[in-house]
Amino acid sequence: MAPRANWKGSLKVAELVCPVALYTAASTSERIAFHTLNRKTGHRVHRQFVDQETGEEVERDDQVKGFDAGSGQYIVLEPDEVASAVPQSDKTLAVSAFIPCHEIDDVYFDRPYYLRPDGEIAEKAFTVLREGMRQNKVAGLASTVLFRRVRTVLIRAYDSGLVATTLNFDYEVRSAAEAFSDIPDMKITGEMLDLAKHIIGTKEGRFDPSAFDDRYEAALTELVRAKMEGREIKPVKQPQRGKVIDLMEALRQSAGDAGKPAPEGRKTAAASGKGSRKSAGAAPRRKAS
Repeated sequence: MAPRANWKGSLKVAELVCPVALYTAASTSERIAFHTLNRKTGHRVHRQFVDQETGEEVERDDQVKGFDAGSGQYIVLEPDEVASAVPQSDKTLAVSAFIPCHEIDDVYFDRPYYLRPDGEIAEKAFTVLREGMRQNKVAGLASTVLFRRVRTVLIRAYDSGLVATTLNFDYEVRSAAEAFSDIPDMKITGEMLDLAKHIIGTKEGRFDPSAFDDRYEAALTELVRAKMEGREIKPVKQPQRGKVIDLMEALRQSAGDAGKPAPEGRKTAAASGKGSRKSAGAAPRRKAS
C-alpha cells in the first residue's frame, strides 16, 4: 500500500491526461534528532522572538515579514500580501517537451519524488506514458505549482512508476567557471596517464546505495546507546594524515608497480599551457544515467 501522497493532480501530455499522486522519495526523518535542553534543569527550552532594539518579546500576531532594503530600512509585507504572491494552481503537471536522458545536466537536480497513477482508471494511460518514455530513453519536462512555488519538474521512467525530480532554477545554479577558473589547462600523457587508467580499471564497481555508510549517524546512535546504558564514552582516535609523496611514485604504488622503472620510450608526463586557464563558459555537462 502506497504511503500518504504529498500532492495529487494530473499528468498531461498533449490531449492525454492521467490522474497521478506524488510521494516523497528521499527523506531525513529517520536521522537522529536532538532537542535543546536547560543543562541545569534538564527541561526543554523553546525559542522566543524578541525586538532587536527593546529586547521585549514580540507576540505571534505582531510578527510580519520584512525585506531588508538596506541602511536598516525594511519593506513590511502583510500576511495577505505575501499570500497574494502565491501562484494559482490547476494541479496539472503539463509536459512541455521530451528530452534525451543522456542530455540531462544533473547539476540542476533538486529533490526526487515518486509519481504513480492515482486510481485504477489511470493505470493504463500511466503505463502507456511510462513505457513510451522508457523505450525512447527520454524524460519529460513539466511545470506546476508545488508547495507554493511554480516548479519545473523532470519526469523519468523508474521501475514500475515514474520519478519526478524538481529542478533548480538557472539563477540558483552557480557557474562552474567560478569554481574552476584557476585550474591550469594541462595535458597528461605517457606512463602517468596509463597508470591512472590502470588504477581506475582495477577499481571498477557497480552503484550500490545499500553499501553507503553514514558514519556520523552510526556514531551518534552508538553514543546515545552508550549513554542510555551507562557505558564509558571512549574518545575516538583521529586518523593520521598521509605523507605527501611524489605523484609518479604514488601512482606506481597504487598500481602495484612501486620501484619498477618506467617502460622504455614512454614519457612520464607532458604538461602544456603552464599557467593558462580555460576561458569562462557554461557549466560542464554531467550526464545522468
